[in-house]
Amino acid sequence: MKKVMNEKGFTLIEMLIVLLVISILLIITIPNITKNQSTIHSRGCEAFVKMAQAQVQAYEIDNGKLPINIDELESQGYLKQTSCPNGDDISLDNKGKITVVQ
Repeated sequence: MKKVMNEKGFTLIEMLIVLLVISILLIITIPNITKNQSTIHSRGCEAFVKMAQAQVQAYEIDNGKLPINIDELESQGYLKQTSCPNGDDISLDNKGKITVVQ
């Protein structure tokens, strides 16, 4: 009788090696992602402040005057929210400058 060898599958050792490599890659990448999350949130806030500053300029062009406060921008539809993605609030001074309230 002739033995038929099935060579289509993987051996247990090959599967364990693949799982080991995947585990090592996850161990390397997950701490880097969590460590940089605060940087990601602060950059998102910086971008939001720049966008809000552009909306102040758009309001000034449309109405010929600066908005009184940040709530006026929101009520007129220039801004959808008055806080950064990380939760920090923004404010508008009397010169039309947007700043982050800590």
